[in-house]
Amino acid sequence: MALEIEIARKAFRLADRGERIVFDRFSLSVAEGSIVALLGPSGCGKSSLLRIIAGLDTDFSGVVTNRPARVGMAFQEPRLLPWRSVADNLRLAAPGLTDEALAALLAAFELEGRGGDYPGQLSLGLARRAALARAFAVEPELMLLDEPFASLDRALHLRLRALLAQRIGAKKITALIATHDLDDALLLADEIIFLEPAPARIRGRLPIPAPRGSRDENLTKLRASAAIYQVNDAPGNGNSEGAT
Repeated sequence: MALEIEIARKAFRLADRGERIVFDRFSLSVAEGSIVALLGPSGCGKSSLLRIIAGLDTDFSGVVTNRPARVGMAFQEPRLLPWRSVADNLRLAAPGLTDEALAALLAAFELEGRGGDYPGQLSLGLARRAALARAFAVEPELMLLDEPFASLDRALHLRLRALLAQRIGAKKITALIATHDLDDALLLADEIIFLEPAPARIRGRLPIPAPRGSRDENLTKLRASAAIYQVNDAPGNGNSEGAT
């Protein structure tokens, strides 16, 4: 069944006792097994939307229906427990993880030999890979990815993008990816949702029917199709969104 998100209202309280409205009569339907990319300017609510879908933010008026039982999430920051090893961080998310499955997961994210390391011993790139591995450790039915390639060098960015496409696609996982990178959205998603500044509105929806394996050669045409939906500070500027 499709994942259904209905947000009547979501606002953040400000220091001056005012408020900033992030969502006002917002709705979104995500087909089961599809990969959807969320693009929009900083502060438009992409991260907030993922947290609401995950059930981490309940301070809103509305409802999320048909959310699967197993949800994996990778945040903008790795958020690994610093007093636990990489292997323990993965096992805390997935207590039933076997030694063989753990080794395979570490290998898939180029973390061989790092299972015993603590987060403080990892570079940001390694920590981000560990966080992605943790998200997959739960064998999710729904994957939520918030700027998954932020702060990675280009070579690693490309390798992880290909890995995510393969792993999500092979398991038919429903996935939502918040990103500023238009190429990531075009190469990974079945559909791109373009969001306007808060309070968030859907500016447009761009289906991408082309098989993922053939999109690199058609990237120029795909970018042209997306151009009409882009707004200032939208995809491809390399910025990182804040808390919302």
